[in-house]
Amino acid sequence: MDPDPRPRSTTRKRLAKMIARGTDIRLLIVDDHELVRDLVAAHLRVQGNFVVETVATLEAAQNLIGREGAFDLILLDYALPDSRGLAESAVLIALNEGRPVVLFSGLARPETVNEALTQGFAGFIPKSTPARALADAIHRVLDGEVWMPEDLEDVPLPPRLSSLTPREMEVLRDIRIGLMNKEIAGRMGLSEVTVKMHVRSICAKLKARNRTQAAMIAAELMP
Repeated sequence: MDPDPRPRSTTRKRLAKMIARGTDIRLLIVDDHELVRDLVAAHLRVQGNFVVETVATLEAAQNLIGREGAFDLILLDYALPDSRGLAESAVLIALNEGRPVVLFSGLARPETVNEALTQGFAGFIPKSTPARALADAIHRVLDGEVWMPEDLEDVPLPPRLSSLTPREMEVLRDIRIGLMNKEIAGRMGLSEVTVKMHVRSICAKLKARNRTQAAMIAAELMP
C-alpha cells in the first residue's frame, strides 16, 4: 500500500527529523473494540513520536476534545455504538478544528469510503494495515494527503473542479506546476498548515489519492 511515488527513505528522514526535534504527534483512536484500541495504540507508541489517547464512543471523543483540545489526527471506527452513520461521526471533523479525521475500519465498501471523503474525512486506513505502514500512512495524511489503499476498487474519481473554492483552485494550479506546500504558502501569504488543509480538501473533492494524482487531474482538466 504505497500510493505516493516518493521513496520511503524520504518519509523516514522526515520522521527522524521530527523525532530529533522532540515533536510529539497527538493521536486519538476512537474504537469500541478494546483489543483493537490497545493493540494499535501500543504499536504506534513504539513507532516513534506518537502520544496516543483512546476512547470507545463518539460521545467520549467529543468530551475528550472539549477538555484537551484538538488532536493532530483522529482514527475513527465506522461502526460505533452511539453513531448512526458517517454524517453523525463527521461532527468530530469540526470539533477537531479541521485537523484530519481518518476512517479506520476492518471492512469498508467503496461507497462508504466515497461518502466519508464527501463528508470531509482525510481518507480510509484499514485495520489490517501493518504497524509500520500505519505510522507511515498517518504521517502522509499529516502532510496533506488523502490516504486510501490501492486495492480499494470501484471508488469513482469524478474529475469535477466545480466543487473547489476559488482559493482551492489557486492552490491546485500551484500543485499542477510542481510547487510544494512551503512555496505555495509563501506565494499566497498563508501558513503552511493552511495550505496542507487546502491540499487535503482538494484531494478529497477530486477523489485523488495524493497531490501527485491531483496534479494529474488538474493537468487534464484545467485550462
